Amino acid sequence: MPRMNGVVLVLNQNYEPLNVTNLPRAFRLLFGEKAEIIEFNHQVIHTPSREFRAPSVIRLQHHVRRPRPRVRLTRREVFARDRHTCQYCGRQTNDLTLDHVVPRHRGGTHSWDNLVTACKACNHRKGGKSLAEVHLPLVREPFEPRADLYSLFAPYLADERNEAWRTYLFLGRN
Repeated sequence: MPRMNGVVLVLNQNYEPLNVTNLPRAFRLLFGEKAEIIEFNHQVIHTPSREFRAPSVIRLQHHVRRPRPRVRLTRREVFARDRHTCQYCGRQTNDLTLDHVVPRHRGGTHSWDNLVTACKACNHRKGGKSLAEVHLPLVREPFEPRADLYSLFAPYLADERNEAWRTYLFLGRN
């Protein structure tokens, strides 16, 4: 007997992709008449008295205002932002580390605008000093990247069961 597991793409009233939710939450939105089914997935959910085709994409009945989505600050995302390039010497390598431009012990924060990728040699050379002290220029100033649809929803597209989502994420077929 299939369990109620799986994910559902949630669209705003204007078909803008909002987020991804689980099947139980999607059914609560549907039964509460807060959403409608746009696409079904392959799964059928059985209750003692009825069968329900599981949704793959749902659309909210009312428009929801939400803040701009943000990219999570992770090692992988910093490496991607910096294109796997040392921000001190410009060398592209797979053997990179993260470096705080202003060292934490000097008041630097663990944030997008203070983290860069660095090769081990440059990171060792800089150590806990400031850029001025070691005369290291930055290739590019660190910044917080904007979240785009691809970065937010791409992990879910690896599952072929979510192929129908591409239409609503404005992503073509491979």
